[in-house]
Amino acid sequence: MKETINRNYLEIKSLNDLVESDPPKINCSVNIVKPNDFQINKFFYKTVGKKHRWIDRLVWSDKDWIKYSSDPKVQTFVLKVNDDLAGYFELIFHFDSKEVEIAYFGLLEEYHNRKLGGYLLSTAIKKSFEKKFLNRVWVHTCTLDHKNALNNYLARGMRLYKNETIKI
Repeated sequence: MKETINRNYLEIKSLNDLVESDPPKINCSVNIVKPNDFQINKFFYKTVGKKHRWIDRLVWSDKDWIKYSSDPKVQTFVLKVNDDLAGYFELIFHFDSKEVEIAYFGLLEEYHNRKLGGYLLSTAIKKSFEKKFLNRVWVHTCTLDHKNALNNYLARGMRLYKNETIKI
């Protein structure tokens, strides 16, 4: 039996449209992963993604992960609470179309419901717009993602521009 999934595509076209989340009341930081470390990308993809059926990269070899994470168009950022890993996002810069895609975004389960998602998304959007060439930042989410994902994107000022229903 096939499952019906709703996929939503959202965008924000200006940093002025960002409705920034209040900073969390805990000691946290968001930093770029430099030098690139494919193990970080792989860890978060597998750990965050297992509840949301992220499966396309599960077949990747370490060589595939290294190639992806070291691509100059890809930047990975990590959220830490105190010194503990809590979440991440990956940005893919599409220079030809003057866009940034928030490719993957998520929190480890033990950091859900702590008001960190809005803060992390606000940071992802701000980091994206540091590139002055941009026309927009976009992301897609679906009904397999965290129940608050779509609301978080909308609350940050992103606008829905496409919706589709797929069967998996």
